[in-house]
Parts: sequence; C-alpha cells; structure tokens
Amino acid sequence: MPKILVVDDERHIVELIRFNLIKEGWSIDTAFDGRTALNQAATKKPDLIVLDIMLPEVDGFEVCRLLRANRDTSSIPIIMLSAKTEELDKILGLEIGADDYMTKPFSPRELVARIKARLREKNYENKIIVRRESLIKVGHVSLDPENFEAWVNGVKNSFTLKEFELLRLLITNPGRVFTREFLLEMVWGYEYSHDTRTVDVHIRHLRQKIEDDSSNPKYIETIRGVGYRYREQNSVQ
Repeated sequence: MPKILVVDDERHIVELIRFNLIKEGWSIDTAFDGRTALNQAATKKPDLIVLDIMLPEVDGFEVCRLLRANRDTSSIPIIMLSAKTEELDKILGLEIGADDYMTKPFSPRELVARIKARLREKNYENKIIVRRESLIKVGHVSLDPENFEAWVNGVKNSFTLKEFELLRLLITNPGRVFTREFLLEMVWGYEYSHDTRTVDVHIRHLRQKIEDDSSNPKYIETIRGVGYRYREQNSVQ
C-alpha cells in the first residue's frame, strides 16, 4: 500500500486531501509544519509527498530543497500546493526539485489523478514486475534503469525520477531531436497544462549534473524553437 505524506498548515485542506486519498486505499500521514514534515519524510519514507509552500517554521520551498539534498529522501516524488499563482513561484518550485505544482483552490480529483501518475511510475498501481535492463553507458554517463542510479565520470550522482527518465530517453536516442511537447508526453505521462517550461527546468538541472560547463553544454543540445537532442557522437556503447 503506497504511503502518502500530506503537508499543509490549513487543517481543513489536510482533511479534504486525506479523505479523498483514503478512498483510494492509500496510507496517509499528515504534518502541519515544515519541521515535522522533514522528520516524517526521514523516518517514514513516504512514497509521495503533497507539500504546501506557506508553512510555519520551515516553508515548503526549503522543505523541498532539504529533501532533495538528503540522499535518503532525494527520490521521493513531491507535488507542491500553493495559493500563489505567480509564474515565478511555480518555476522556483520546479527548479528546487518539485515534480509537479498545483495552485489553490484545486480539484481533489485532479490531485488524485496526478498522484496516481506518480505512483504508476514506481509500479505501485499494478505491481508490475519490470524486466531488468542492462546498464546503459553513454560516454561519461552510466545509468542503472532498474535501481534508478546514475554515475557521471564514475561518480554516483543523485537524480530525481523525472531527471533520470528524461536523461535516459535522450541518451538512448542520440542525434534524435525531441520537441518539448513530446518530452512532456513521454516523461510526464499526461498533459501538463501545455507548460513546456517544465522541460526546460529539468534540462537545466541535467546540464548542471552532467556537463563540464552547463552554460556551454556539449552533450544536451538545444534546437532553437524545437526542443533538445543528445549529440550524435555520444552514442550508446
């Protein structure tokens, strides 16, 4: 049974979310401030976190950043909730590691759908046994798809689930140009409000982790007005 941690200082919102998630048969833990959320995440290892931004003690942005910086919690999917509708807040949330972002007021049914999309990625929905894939080695990058582990220049590096899937798609199709819309469909698995900036944010994170100089990338190439491709010369070995 998947475990979901719901974090919000508004108790009626927590109860609303909890009620709808329990109907799905999921185990729900709750927290009403950022510090408790960090403790819960570290001790209970939830499968997904629904995280409000405006929290007492430690705000949601900082909670997200600390979770991503902690090796034990870095891969937990995070869906951020916020009453803030400004574009900058959404971009900031994605940049510090959130997998998704919803603004209040929100539809509980949509939240459930987005959580299901995240849980499907970890095979909790259908308990599918996935065929083991061999290690993928492309130049200085190596990926272990079964364990979602990655090495850059022989050093193990931490990638979020979306970063890992995006990188795997790119490096196993060297030379192929992918539009942002196609990458959204393939990696995120559902329509993301046509917000292709999500892809740009994740590409920027990947470049920071695999490029020698992320401001002058030589591996992940931008095709202006179209999308991205992994350079042909870095083909799969």
